[in-house]
Amino acid sequence: MKQYLKLKLSQKLSPQQIQLMKLIQLPTLDFEQKIQREIEENPALEMGKNSENEKSDDLNIDDYISDDDIPFYKTSSNNYSSSEEKSIPYSSGISFTEYLISQLKTISLDENDMKIAEFLVGSIDDAGYIRLENDEIIDDLAFTQNINTDKNKILKILKIIQSFDPPGVGAKSLQSCLAIQLKRKESTYTTNLAIDIIENSFDQFSKKHYQKLLNKYSISEDVLKDVISLISKLNPKPGGTHSGLNKPIEQVIPDFKISIENNELSLELNYRNSPFLNISKDYDEMLKGYKLDKNKTKSQKEAIQFIKQKLDSAKWFIDAVKQRQQTLFITMQAIMNYQKKYFITGDEKNIKPMILKDIANEIEMDISTISRVANSKYVDTPYGTKLLKEFFSESMKTVSGEEISTIEIKKILEKIVSSENKRKPETDEKLVKILKEKGYKIARRTVAKYREQLNIPVARLRKEI
Repeated sequence: MKQYLKLKLSQKLSPQQIQLMKLIQLPTLDFEQKIQREIEENPALEMGKNSENEKSDDLNIDDYISDDDIPFYKTSSNNYSSSEEKSIPYSSGISFTEYLISQLKTISLDENDMKIAEFLVGSIDDAGYIRLENDEIIDDLAFTQNINTDKNKILKILKIIQSFDPPGVGAKSLQSCLAIQLKRKESTYTTNLAIDIIENSFDQFSKKHYQKLLNKYSISEDVLKDVISLISKLNPKPGGTHSGLNKPIEQVIPDFKISIENNELSLELNYRNSPFLNISKDYDEMLKGYKLDKNKTKSQKEAIQFIKQKLDSAKWFIDAVKQRQQTLFITMQAIMNYQKKYFITGDEKNIKPMILKDIANEIEMDISTISRVANSKYVDTPYGTKLLKEFFSESMKTVSGEEISTIEIKKILEKIVSSENKRKPETDEKLVKILKEKGYKIARRTVAKYREQLNIPVARLRKEI
């Protein structure tokens, strides 16, 4: 082993730069909550506009403090809040698991069976399914609960749990989930036929081989339509109706507003993104009092260390908020100007191909900054509230050589599928031909990619009777 010197150049983001990037990425509601937390944690920071307090923005803290008295490292702050990753509290009812446990408590089971039942309930996921195989359940019970059991016991207790609400809970598969729900409905010809089809012809039903079902059960198309209608009203994720109640509701608040005045575009930043933040006047007075006091005690020096740290942090946060405002406005203005034709007309055919690099070059900022602004921000337009990232798309040339946005291609594809004959849906190969006839030469794999992005299933699964 030996020691040696090595020179190395490296570029690293400072804690302040990292925090600024986080601020830029925050949507309006999260940004408001971030400011509120910062004000609660830093008494040197205040909300509100005050002519006297505005002078504090230019406060030179070092005028009041001698560097000989207080080492720099004691007054520096890394600007990392201990509550940075705190989750936002929200009110909710009992959890999905607790809801099932409350039903389990009404069932009379011996101690051993109750432990098995509680384990099964705990194994149910948010969708309402038990994804574990019976052998895995038996092994887990042996290792974690020291309970030896068999498959018959598991199935017996599982059947009890499958009688709980919501209907279909505790199923091992979609087929089982649908069958459980159907069996809890009133017994009719349509219901019984639906149960038979789900239990014995599920593969044909899920693949929409309707002609095979018509032949196998010797039924008319109207009867099969009734069965399909009944099954389509069942819940494929019974746990979702309850587990969703425990999640905070995301509220969309536009970060920008675009309006049209005399055929010209006007851009505004949501006022909630432009808070008036000031340095506390009380802290300013404390520093002045410290300067005038000739007999400084040790406790005063310790207090001033705390004050300086909070003032430094508050000044930086105010500057970061202002920089965030400027970055958001400049970026959105560039996007608005780039897509001016769309924002004036509202016609999505006028959306130009635009990638992050186009805007980054326009305002001379890093692509990562543009991505942070576009990823989670919304703009209020005369045509509705839009997510910024929806305006970014790649370009594609038509047969005539005209450059268009892939957004337009997707809209045309969506329109073709919506107007197709559902008895005989268009295959990807046929969609390629239709698009080519309209002047868009696209490969089949590209059509398949766009179709998947639009959540449009393959032709076989779009078939109806």
